[in-house]
Amino acid sequence: MKAYQWEDAATGLQLRDVPIPTPQAGEVLLRVEAAGLCHTDCHIIGGHVDDWVRKRPITLGHEVAGIINKVGSEVTRFAVGDRVAVSLPGHSTEEPDWDNAVGMGFDGGYAEYMTVATRYVVPIPDNVSFEQAAVAGDSILTAYHAVVHEAEVDSSKTVAVIGLGGVGLNGVRVAALQGGTVYGIDIDERKFDGALKQGAKACFSSFDQVPHVKFDAILDFAGVGTTTAAAVRAVKAGGRVILVGMGVPTMELSILAIVTRRIQIRGSLGASIPEFSQVLELISKGQIDPVLEEIPFTDVVEGLKRVERSEVNGRLFTRPNK
Repeated sequence: MKAYQWEDAATGLQLRDVPIPTPQAGEVLLRVEAAGLCHTDCHIIGGHVDDWVRKRPITLGHEVAGIINKVGSEVTRFAVGDRVAVSLPGHSTEEPDWDNAVGMGFDGGYAEYMTVATRYVVPIPDNVSFEQAAVAGDSILTAYHAVVHEAEVDSSKTVAVIGLGGVGLNGVRVAALQGGTVYGIDIDERKFDGALKQGAKACFSSFDQVPHVKFDAILDFAGVGTTTAAAVRAVKAGGRVILVGMGVPTMELSILAIVTRRIQIRGSLGASIPEFSQVLELISKGQIDPVLEEIPFTDVVEGLKRVERSEVNGRLFTRPNK
C-alpha cells in the first residue's frame, strides 16, 4: 500500500510502498476513507517537535476516518464494515500521551490502511461524511474544547477569535453556537466572509479597530507571540486568553499587565473522546458544517506546504484510496 512516511527533517515526507498492517489483539484494520491535513504535521516534518514522535519511520496523519476492514482478537464492540473515526488521546485534561497518539506514537492516516486500538475508535453517525468525521478529530474538536471548556463561552460572553484558518473558523462557529458574541481577528481580510458565515458579528485585522469592545475571553488560534501579547492587552480585566495555536515556540508577555489586570492564560490542546462524540452529533444535526477542500492523495506534500503558508480556506483533506 501507499503511505506518507517521515523519519527526520532532512528527508522530509516521503511517499512509500509499505505492507498492509495486521491488527493485533484489541485493534482493528481501517481502510482510510478520509484524512485531514493539519499544521501540526508541518511542525513534525520541520523537526520542531521531535519529542512528540515516538516511532521512526512513521506514517503521519492524525485526522482519520474510514471503514473497518478487519478486526483483531478480543474486539467485541466493532465489526467489519463499521464507519469510524480515530480519536487522539484526551490530552487537554491529562498529561500528553504521545505514545498512543495517532500519527505520532503509531502509524497514522496518510495511508491506504492503518491499524488502531479500539479504545481510540469512535462510531460515525450515518449522515456524517468521512471527511467531516476526519477533520472533526482535531480541527473541530480542538476548537470545541477551547471554546466550551477553557473559555466557557455562553450567551453572556463577548469573545474574539484570533486566526481564521481551519481551526479558528470552527472556533467561531462553536462560540456562536454557545450563544456568544463573536469577533474575528486576522491580518488576511479575505478570511472575513467565511468567519461571518460561521457566526461572527464582525471581523477586523487588529484589536486597535475595536477599542470599545470589552472581551471576556480571547482565543488565539495563531499563537505567533504578537497575537497572544495583543490578546493580553485587549481582554478585559479578569478575562481569559486561551492559547491554542503554536506558531512560534516562545514569546514575551507583559507580566505587569497579567498581574495588575488579573489576566488568566490557559493552554488548550485537543479534547476528550466523549467530546468527540458530542462534536459528531453537532455535525449530524447540521449545526456545524466545516469548510473543506479535497486534494488528491499524491498532492499531500504540496498541500501541507499550503497549510504552512496559511494559504488554505478551511481544512484540506485527502482520500488515500481514491
